[in-house]
Amino acid sequence: MEESIDQTDVVDFISLDPKTDEISLAISDYLPWDEDAKMHMFLLQEKVNAYLRFIESGEVYEAYPAAKGRPLVIDVLGKYRMTREAEAFFRRVVDFLHSAGYRIQFQHLPD
Repeated sequence: MEESIDQTDVVDFISLDPKTDEISLAISDYLPWDEDAKMHMFLLQEKVNAYLRFIESGEVYEAYPAAKGRPLVIDVLGKYRMTREAEAFFRRVVDFLHSAGYRIQFQHLPD
């Protein structure tokens, strides 16, 4: 089984973006937004919280030593486009994380 949004205690992917020199902590989000949006938002929130624990504990540097000294970004890689409700939720997440010194972004990556 691949790592994904419904495995809230797992970091899905970590990689270095050679263009930006940032470390991407990616969340694989394969769920549609139009079915059970509230559950989807809850899972995304739980997953983001797990990523923040991973970063704040320093575990990210143990798991991926190349992250030391580089900016970190949480990338949500979504199979489906967000609905308006999901976009509003995600804007609140972006604002909250930004105020805490973190960056998160959503990328729509269909099959």
